[in-house]
Amino acid sequence: MAPLEATLEIQPRARVDIRDTRALAASIHGDAFEGYKRCLYVSPHTTAGYFRQSLAARLTENRGGLEPYLEVFQTVFPEGAGYQHDNLELRTELPPEQRRIEPTNGDSHLAFMAAGLDVCVSYRMDRPGPVYFVDLDGMNGVKPRQRVTRLVGYNHEEEVARMTLHVPVSSHPIEAVNLRDPKLGLGDQLKELIREHGVTKGRVRLELARAERDASLTINEYETLLMQHDLQEVLRNPLKFAAQKARHAWSDPRAVPGKAMDYAKYDLVLAVNRLMDALGLSSSRLEFLLARALQFPASRLLRLKRSVNLLVSDASHPGEGALVEGAFQAPIMVQWSPASAGQREVEVILNRFL
Repeated sequence: MAPLEATLEIQPRARVDIRDTRALAASIHGDAFEGYKRCLYVSPHTTAGYFRQSLAARLTENRGGLEPYLEVFQTVFPEGAGYQHDNLELRTELPPEQRRIEPTNGDSHLAFMAAGLDVCVSYRMDRPGPVYFVDLDGMNGVKPRQRVTRLVGYNHEEEVARMTLHVPVSSHPIEAVNLRDPKLGLGDQLKELIREHGVTKGRVRLELARAERDASLTINEYETLLMQHDLQEVLRNPLKFAAQKARHAWSDPRAVPGKAMDYAKYDLVLAVNRLMDALGLSSSRLEFLLARALQFPASRLLRLKRSVNLLVSDASHPGEGALVEGAFQAPIMVQWSPASAGQREVEVILNRFL
């Protein structure tokens, strides 16, 4: 049975919106995808996507665990907390007419990366339960944003090519590198691999080499203010924006930053406790890690990943596979400690769906 691909439209109902894509697909396509062993769920957006199946299963095993989990990251990254990304007058890459309507969503980008959301995940179809499309920025004011998602049903996959990408990094301990930068040549190399091996449906997996430490991969918008200011501030101090929001909430202009940080820590503890109650847990590794994040660097708090996936599809040109990326998506490598050799290695694996 050949892989099956479909695109679904999703209408957000609120700024933070959770929709069961599996149920939506069944309402339109019946049990067409249920006949496959696996399904790839793909989002072209940078503030809306999916949790990996293992994490999603833990969050949904006890009813109501998903919303409290998201609340933890909404507490750490509150809306309107002074993100550089939201200073639209500084966004010179946007034309003036776009700046007038662009949403201020720095909090959504950071929460997306920190919470462990992905733009491309594979689910086993023999496991029952919903597959949630999580949107952290579904409204622009009172207007719903346009959202779509792709599904690719398949039974097996085979590795057809592998290479190592050497990524130069600076001596700065904190850095975000756009792996789509033409100077790295990744885009051209993937295009040639896909053509050479005739892959029409599949995925590319980017994975940090085994020896790499103090680094992660994500897929998001590589926008200068977001990557070189907001994200780096989070890596230095995970609760900076929560404290910034607390300071703005007070009428006393003499309120000291230390007091704001105490309030931010208190709010985070309350949010974590609500999550533990929702999951029916009195203690867990997640609780332990989040508690330690109050005192240690961001790597202890953020669910930073060592691998990401990208869809290969021939939907636009049948018979000619191509990498599928959203208009603002870029694979990004983040480090919070300098690499000893001045570079890092990323394994690039091309798989074909069968």
